[in-house]
Amino acid sequence: MVLHPADPLTSLAHGIGSQHDLPISPFYAFAGAFAALFVSFLALGLLWSTSRFRGERSGLALPVALQRVADAPATRTALRGLGLAAALAVLLYLLLGPDDPAHNPAPGAVYVLLWVGLVPASLLLGPVWRLLNPLRTLHRLLSRALRRPEPGPGPDPAPDRRRPLPARLGQWPAAVGLFGFTWLELVAPEPASTTTLLIAITAYAAAQLLLAARFGERWFDDGDAFEAYSALLARLSPLGRRSDGRLVLRNPFHGLDATPERPGLVATVCVLLGSTAYDGFSDNPSWINALQTSPLGRTPTATLGLLASIALVATLYCLCAAATRLVSGPHPGPLTAFAHSLVPIALGYLIAHYFSLLVVEGPRTVSMALGTDTAPEPVPPLGPGGLAALQVIAVVTGHVLGVVAAHDRSVRLFPPARAVAGQLPLLALMITYTIGGIGLLLN
Repeated sequence: MVLHPADPLTSLAHGIGSQHDLPISPFYAFAGAFAALFVSFLALGLLWSTSRFRGERSGLALPVALQRVADAPATRTALRGLGLAAALAVLLYLLLGPDDPAHNPAPGAVYVLLWVGLVPASLLLGPVWRLLNPLRTLHRLLSRALRRPEPGPGPDPAPDRRRPLPARLGQWPAAVGLFGFTWLELVAPEPASTTTLLIAITAYAAAQLLLAARFGERWFDDGDAFEAYSALLARLSPLGRRSDGRLVLRNPFHGLDATPERPGLVATVCVLLGSTAYDGFSDNPSWINALQTSPLGRTPTATLGLLASIALVATLYCLCAAATRLVSGPHPGPLTAFAHSLVPIALGYLIAHYFSLLVVEGPRTVSMALGTDTAPEPVPPLGPGGLAALQVIAVVTGHVLGVVAAHDRSVRLFPPARAVAGQLPLLALMITYTIGGIGLLLN
């Protein structure tokens, strides 16, 4: 097998630099991870006997003036206009720009600024894509042009003649959309090609607008992959809304605890976890060799690999939920009850795999978009040792936060005598995910 240097297309799909041979001892990485998980599990079992998270009922109210500015029509209109202008700029670059990701900022805008940039934006500011989403803005403009008002707040809202959204649908459309995007990023033969991106964006936008025309604007809440992605990560934001609508500063665990237990939630989180795991494994020389020699061809084999990675993550979680039910007793929603504890794990994986991509390619993409011809060459912000430490810390911290979230939910749902014992399957799941995550980083 001949290994070729990574080209811009590969760097956009898999980040900057290789994840192999990081200068950190596997023994210390695994030992530290196991110690953190076991110590946190034992401490929680001994010191945390009642539920402390209050979901959307918690939070310190921020000044009324600040909320007025955040909720002002002018602020929301400006954000919608910004999102629509950015989308039009990306389309123009795809239509008129060179078919070269080294000189066209459109691929970087999609794979870096949107996909990866939504992580820190949602953590700091909440579900920002709801206001920036150009498809939601287009739907509103089309509804007004066709005189089809959306139902609004107030004592006399506009009538909604669209079909109700089936409750059983939940977040399944978002899970499917996220899988489609990760397939485009990690599997498609030419993910950074302007033609590929134009076809993908056009098809996705057309499908979303047609479905919104049928079900109304509320379709975007769970039907748009990026809105669901942003809202899920925003559960860990210190900024949030109480159940009374007040803008509050809160403990991120309270927001995480308020994650709705809806159909498709597990699938959405497993797509995030499984696709990120596949991204780490796809750089393995043995997998690259398998892709090159597979009789099925590269794309079908890579698709099967991505599906297998997501299915493995989901299967392990389902087995854990079944074991928890056997140990702790019956529960009406064993799968969704602890799904929120996977969100910080997914966040840890996203930070570990995409941190360098954002801080290196993000500024370069902005520089190209502003017309700077002398864009600097990518320079990693951390050395190999620093990057390795950050990756391991992100993965381990995500799992520890998941243990805390799962413990609080367990002591709320089950009797004290079974609450701790019922977490043993969850602890085993966390350890399994940790072994896999660190193993991929230290490949």
